[in-house]
Amino acid sequence: MSTTGVPMWDDQLPLSSLGRPLADLTFTVVDLETTGGSAAKGAMITEIGAVQVRGGEVLGEFATLVDPCGPIPPFIARLTGIDDAMVDGAPRIESVLPAFLEFAAGTVLVAHNAPFDVGFLKHFAQEQGREWPGFEVVDTVTVARRVVTRDEAPNCKLETLAKLFSASTTPVHRALDDARATVDVLHALIGRLGGQGVQTLEELRSWSGQVSDAQRRKRNLADGLPTGPGVYVFEDAAGLPLYVGTSRNVRKRVQTYFTASESRSRMRDMVALAERVRAIECATPLEAAVRELRLIAAHKPRFNRRSRTAEKTVFVKVTDEAWPRLSIVRSTTENDVVLGAFPRRSAAESFVETLHETFTLRQCGGRMPAKGTGSSCALADLGRCSAPCVGGVTREEYFLTLDALRASAHSSPGPVLASLSERMAVRAEQERYEEAADLRDRAVRFARATARHQRLRAFTAVAALVASRREDDGHWSVHVFAHGRLTAAGVIPPRADAWEYVRVLKAGAETVVPTSGPLPAATSEESELALRWLEQDGVRLVEVEGAWASPYPGAGSHLSVWQPAAQARDAAVIPSEQGLTGRPRRR
Repeated sequence: MSTTGVPMWDDQLPLSSLGRPLADLTFTVVDLETTGGSAAKGAMITEIGAVQVRGGEVLGEFATLVDPCGPIPPFIARLTGIDDAMVDGAPRIESVLPAFLEFAAGTVLVAHNAPFDVGFLKHFAQEQGREWPGFEVVDTVTVARRVVTRDEAPNCKLETLAKLFSASTTPVHRALDDARATVDVLHALIGRLGGQGVQTLEELRSWSGQVSDAQRRKRNLADGLPTGPGVYVFEDAAGLPLYVGTSRNVRKRVQTYFTASESRSRMRDMVALAERVRAIECATPLEAAVRELRLIAAHKPRFNRRSRTAEKTVFVKVTDEAWPRLSIVRSTTENDVVLGAFPRRSAAESFVETLHETFTLRQCGGRMPAKGTGSSCALADLGRCSAPCVGGVTREEYFLTLDALRASAHSSPGPVLASLSERMAVRAEQERYEEAADLRDRAVRFARATARHQRLRAFTAVAALVASRREDDGHWSVHVFAHGRLTAAGVIPPRADAWEYVRVLKAGAETVVPTSGPLPAATSEESELALRWLEQDGVRLVEVEGAWASPYPGAGSHLSVWQPAAQARDAAVIPSEQGLTGRPRRR
């Protein structure tokens, strides 16, 4: 027997030795649309779509809208296209669930991010007092994470995989279309599994627990590694770093790469290429984390995903011109940076746009003479530019606006947030709730980015800072920083003179010659790491050279107002692979 994307099965082998071939199983691929991310918190199902397949052939489909017995949130309606009018008169879940369970009976249930969909179905089965049939479940997200490499796709969202595998149906946040797209993804994944020797459901179940031959052969690479905090570097035969990691117990962590607990396909590929593991002992976990960042940035190991692109960081600065403007740059030696650092240019562009909506600086490129000449642009006609090109503003007025913009970034984002708040209130009064929600989210993002900028700016301006903390084991760790860079780390020995230990540690610290610019001595990621350690409970400042302070009306105070709004929305969505998506229930 053969089927598209599935290898031939050996008819000579008995079924008992093969298990249940994936090609012979009937799968019910299901997708739900809901009003939120958690049934336990009151979210309801608005649509169920399912496709039943076996051996690559579609056997049947199930699709129905579901009355959620309450209003559908506007941003959900906008995302899915399902509004209150559409579900008016639709059957309730009390009648839909039994029909679906009958449709899926005796099959293997498949879903993309199965815990979400199956969790909703189980919740309502329990509410109705129905016994859950105990379906065997396949999660295409889990399988995709094992067989799809980062080079092929940046994530394992349904939209991404459907495009990668050229699915015949494009997922559009409607249940049946998304289920059809998941069918194509399932078939593509089964094809890849066959190439790796996985041909039965039983093999698929045990697949994540298998230990490769390379993992077994190379267990000795962990022998002799230190048991304290440090960095470990997997190297190939030529001594080139393949992967850099960190742990509080290096040997114990490296040993896990050679066991069944390591299920990531890319890590198994890395182990197959590795010939040795080099360890760098560190005094504290923070020192290990910083060294890890620096090694990844320096060597860009092929199997590391994060911290490889520090050079892609961008900044927003005020240009040095007769009529200054905002400019996004890769690097700068100037100190007049409005916001930064941004990991992506798109993020910087979004924040520049937000600033321009409050402060009417010119947005056109090129230099302008001190006395403006020419004609006004469309932005000036819309009131979004003060039009210095046609004398719409004096230089004194223009620079007052510029000073207000600087103050908003460096000390208080109040004017920007007030402008966004006013516009949000107007949209809400006009019942344009989606636009109001977008403005709210922009305000939260702006407050967060400004708070980050202000924290980094204050910290990196400090020439020297020494701090200590009693760790969980009772010992005092000490760290020395200069302009946001970790320059020394140690643990005070028992019964040692603490002040003498700090003096010696400082004397042997790395010498830092700061550059001009927003990050004078370290990457933003390293300085953020240091700040997170410094902001822990129990950290004591030992010495500070200069002043380390954040502005009283700064972004931090505004976050206490705007953060609850963000958290309320986050409660209605599920985590994606890289944090909260900000969208309801999308994987």
